[in-house]
Amino acid sequence: MPLAVVELVAFAAATLSGVTGFGGATLLLSALVLAYGPRAAVPILTVAQLVGNASRAWFNRKELDLRVVGWFAVGGVPAALAGGYVFAAVPLPVLNWLIGVFLLVSVGWRHVRAGPPRRFSVRWFAAVGAASSFLSALVGTAGPLAAPFLLAFGLVRGAYVGTDALATVVLHTTKVAAYAGVAVLGGVEAVRGLALAPAMVLGSYVGKRILNRVPERVFAWLIDVVMLVAGLRFILAA
Repeated sequence: MPLAVVELVAFAAATLSGVTGFGGATLLLSALVLAYGPRAAVPILTVAQLVGNASRAWFNRKELDLRVVGWFAVGGVPAALAGGYVFAAVPLPVLNWLIGVFLLVSVGWRHVRAGPPRRFSVRWFAAVGAASSFLSALVGTAGPLAAPFLLAFGLVRGAYVGTDALATVVLHTTKVAAYAGVAVLGGVEAVRGLALAPAMVLGSYVGKRILNRVPERVFAWLIDVVMLVAGLRFILAA
């Protein structure tokens, strides 16, 4: 796959994530697998997503919930390190299937339960961070895994997108260290990931501009659609 095509996919992925908070990594991962193969694709995606999420957090900096980010990091950092070291050799069809089923059930649960979402303690995000970070280190992305919990906590639009992005910056920084430690992220992969940085930043900016015009009701439906697509994608990849 030509680099120009990968750059276009990176822009589209960052724009999608800028509106919905996730989904773009799945899109970009597919292109990177075609361009560089599955083993190199995940480290390259991590570098690109580190830049993309950092820019997304910056564009939504006024709406961040730092409590969520802090507790996410408590569980996420050690889990991402563990997942990075396991990544080098483990086949993951069962995990793909479980993530996909979880996403589909989460969408259904949001629409069939009675009453509004029940808020829960921010400390629960330590467990959410651990689960999503470990799976992200293994399969490249598990952004949709945190979405139901962020929404249930009451975060919407810029607060949701920005908080999720900053938490993911912590995750990807840890993954970079882990991948470098097991020699799956070298200079070539780092350069290829950084080459996508301009497209990721521009896409994040465009996504933020679109997000500012999306009503909360439409935003929630967009999240559902992306979760359904991502869930089916994980199941089919299993």
